Amino acid sequence: MKSKAVLEMSDIKAVAAAAEAEALKNNWAVTIAIVDDGGHLLWLQRLDGAPAVSAHIAPAKAHTAALGRRESKVYEDVINQGRTSFLSAPTVAGMLEGGVPIVKDGQCIGAVGVSGVKSSEDAQIAKAGIAALGL
Repeated sequence: MKSKAVLEMSDIKAVAAAAEAEALKNNWAVTIAIVDDGGHLLWLQRLDGAPAVSAHIAPAKAHTAALGRRESKVYEDVINQGRTSFLSAPTVAGMLEGGVPIVKDGQCIGAVGVSGVKSSEDAQIAKAGIAALGL
């Protein structure tokens, strides 16, 4: 049996604070979602001015990144390269850039999803949040 790290509330708060700081530094109104390794929502934060729909998209991106154990951009790229049948994949809805897995010791322990600005900027915010963990 293997042991695996898990996100604690202090970790979640650190990721959220760092992601929020990155968004505010750039004047980006976004929603930040953090999930566990099973894609279950642990944190949702909609900054002032963030579009209402971003509160649905950010958790979906995080869910996709956690379950796939890779950035959600991978799926966006697959679809954009013509494999549109992937749109029918079950339980995978956030197939847009901006979902980033949290990986410790080679194991996915959760993910961050961000929505509200350009997808590459969403990913930048997610990665800034994860960087706060020093993994």
